[in-house]
Amino acid sequence: MANLPKDSSVPGEQFEVRQTHPTEDYTPDPSKSLKLSPARQRLVDDIIALYSCEPTIERVKRYTPDCVYDDQFVYANDRYKMAGQWFALPKLFKASKNERYQIVVDEPGVIQFRNEQSWTFKVIPKTATINALVTLSLDPATENSDFIQVKYHKDQANDKDYSHEGLGFSFKKWQADQVMKHMDSPEVAEFEADKGAAKEAVNTYGSGAAEGNAPTKEL
Repeated sequence: MANLPKDSSVPGEQFEVRQTHPTEDYTPDPSKSLKLSPARQRLVDDIIALYSCEPTIERVKRYTPDCVYDDQFVYANDRYKMAGQWFALPKLFKASKNERYQIVVDEPGVIQFRNEQSWTFKVIPKTATINALVTLSLDPATENSDFIQVKYHKDQANDKDYSHEGLGFSFKKWQADQVMKHMDSPEVAEFEADKGAAKEAVNTYGSGAAEGNAPTKEL
């Protein structure tokens, strides 16, 4: 696993774990799931609840103020933007159901799991099921506590990692920067102070493949 910082004051950008996968198949097999400690299991339970359109202030507090969330549609680099994303989901989707998941990595500083989530849209009566690899890089200051927080949350739905370059990335960042501005929500406002959290320039890699500092891993 990546050599992650041991200092909690280091901004979330430095906690990124990178990998490519031999295939795009992240179908979970719960029978092969690793058993987590109770504190780590509670963290995963809260993350699954957020995916399932069940946001609460306490669940969003699972992230540090300087966290990063990185998926195929969004790059949010503080907890205020993260809150905007999670509290926006119930407005966009009629339902989101966790079908199953499989813990594949349980190591110091990192939890990774294969996740299968079904999303039912509000406007279009259609359900899409997506399998992805979720990587949670843990905050060193809380990793061994009862309430573990996340520094970097990555969601990969295909074999390649993210290059953080080009028009696609510009849209991801723009989308995250805009959503919370249109959320008239006291829950999101709870995290407004976090927009001043420490940040660093986005790390760019030129490619999402192995040559872009994303070694191939069978997870």
